[in-house]
Amino acid sequence: MPLHRPYGGTRRSQGRRVTVPGAEREESARLDDLTTTGTVASGHTNPADYVGTTHAGLPVRSGVPGVQIDGYFPSDSHTNANNGWDHDAQFVIRLPERWNGGLVVSGAPGVRAQYSNDPAISDYVLSLGYAYAATDKGNTGLEFYAGSREPGDAIVEWNTRMTELAVAARQTVAQHYGQPADEVVAAGVSNGGYLVRWQLENHPELYTRGVELEGTLWNADLNPFSALPSAIRGYEQQSPKLITAAGFDPGSDFLWEYHYTVYWTLTQRIYTRELDPSYQGSDASYDYSQRPEAHEAIRRFGLTGNIGKPLHSIHGTYDCLLPITQSDRYAELARPTGLHTYQRVEAGNHLDGLVDAHPDRLVPLVPLLQAAIRTPS
Repeated sequence: MPLHRPYGGTRRSQGRRVTVPGAEREESARLDDLTTTGTVASGHTNPADYVGTTHAGLPVRSGVPGVQIDGYFPSDSHTNANNGWDHDAQFVIRLPERWNGGLVVSGAPGVRAQYSNDPAISDYVLSLGYAYAATDKGNTGLEFYAGSREPGDAIVEWNTRMTELAVAARQTVAQHYGQPADEVVAAGVSNGGYLVRWQLENHPELYTRGVELEGTLWNADLNPFSALPSAIRGYEQQSPKLITAAGFDPGSDFLWEYHYTVYWTLTQRIYTRELDPSYQGSDASYDYSQRPEAHEAIRRFGLTGNIGKPLHSIHGTYDCLLPITQSDRYAELARPTGLHTYQRVEAGNHLDGLVDAHPDRLVPLVPLLQAAIRTPS
């Protein structure tokens, strides 16, 4: 399996004018610094996309000149306002001047947009010499489901857009550097981690390996609907047993109020509107076992664990949005392939931004994600 090359063995950009295959619009800029140190100042990122995703102690990267291409693929939805385009299926591709021969492809976590992995993934891999590409998954925001005609359409599109970008980015890299990438890594967090899993199950030919942090498990038997209603009921009824029964670690109880207020009810509600729009009850009373429409929708994009390329998964025991028990289950599903490595991290939470509020109780996970991208398992 090819590794990234240290800078002593890098290849330089050929200075070729490139086009992104399939893009409806694209704008290229040669920048003095492709990391957020430079792109915040130049306007080639959006800090609102990545707020809360990393902790203050994450090392700052800088000094990576190269070319950035912003654009979008054809789409008839308009939830992403980045770049003033009000157009979905937006992407960013970054091509460092000193290239190590590799490419990292990523999709946005949560319902964020294409710049949301800039500090966590892009800055780091660019500092190693990788080219980088990211997609907004085709729909964004709290009404990401608005364009769905059938339950599950929006999430099906997430996977389509990741595949679309991987194909286009590989060709763009080959044009720009005059030769194809010898390593293509799928990397992502949360819903972006789900994308990595799905890609390695369904399009392993596009990648050499994958790395994911706390990926969402979408499976007909186990998924966010299996945990969130119980957690919501537990908080509202002051019953810790219901929360731990959902898979959340009892040691994470100091985070439950925050997650109930910010994440649990909101996440349950927007997924219900995407996957089970006929449901009329409360978030706390939702019973996935009695909702055949949701089962059918999830089967359209569910995971099997049958990956075709090596995958390294990382999950924290104090994750209070996606319980670690769901990644435990994915590890069981993937074990027969012999291609899965699973790293359970004590006291890791879903958002590294919370480490700053609880420095003595939480462990940041993004540094482990970066290490796994740098060094294959």
